[in-house]
Amino acid sequence: MSPKSVSAVLFLVSTLVSAGVIAGPHDKSHAPASHATTPEFDNKRALEISQAVAGKPVGAHALVLSDGRRVSLADYRGKPLVVSLVYTSCYHICPTTTQHLAKVVRIARDALGHDSFRVLTIGFDTRNDHPVAMGQFARQQNVGIQGWDFAGTSPADMAQITKDLGFIYTPAPHGFNHLIQATVIDANGKVYRQVYGMNFDTPLLVEPLKELVYGKPASGSLLSSLGNKIKLFCTVYDPANDRYRFDYSLFVGIFIGLISLGLISAFIVREWRRPRRD
Repeated sequence: MSPKSVSAVLFLVSTLVSAGVIAGPHDKSHAPASHATTPEFDNKRALEISQAVAGKPVGAHALVLSDGRRVSLADYRGKPLVVSLVYTSCYHICPTTTQHLAKVVRIARDALGHDSFRVLTIGFDTRNDHPVAMGQFARQQNVGIQGWDFAGTSPADMAQITKDLGFIYTPAPHGFNHLIQATVIDANGKVYRQVYGMNFDTPLLVEPLKELVYGKPASGSLLSSLGNKIKLFCTVYDPANDRYRFDYSLFVGIFIGLISLGLISAFIVREWRRPRRD
């Protein structure tokens, strides 16, 4: 990596720390008692690992949902998927992050359709984050959104999941050090985007989801494909209301422009064909 690249990464890490993107020992939740040492968490390295998985596939790792159903990550393919990793003994960072994610997910569903993508929260502290604990965590955060699952998994599967998602964590005196990230996975099971922060801006998650939902090749008619393209460009963010809306003005402007161009072309052709007098 060049000195310029290293400087850029260091600057980004410092910005993420100040913005609450990196969760550290300021989270006063109870850490597992068996952790006798607390290895140092390398923020810069964690960010590099997180970014390095972009475009790579996520394996079909086994999960157990909070209602006891056994599934795999492969079962979520076919639609975009948002994955967040938490630990249930966290008393501040993970709950706040989950509640903010729920707010943005509701906004995204209103804009893109209530069945347009799925959400999955997995507990990475596998000794404590069993399926029942994940269900309790979901109820405590008041997350009752259809298409959002909470799950636990085995230590072996978690090791593979965190590797595929570019997520690393280390034990700390009062919890775990880790990046605060949500991973957007495309319909084919590949990492599409990483979203960082406890209270990230709404478009950071909705825009990549919009690209995946409306930008995918349409399996239906040409009209359906054209409709998706129009929705992609005309579904815009309204920062005043923190909501997305369908803006017809762009489409109407293009339509009027095409009509005007056609009329001008017709006029030119008519004048060119008109007999000329000496």
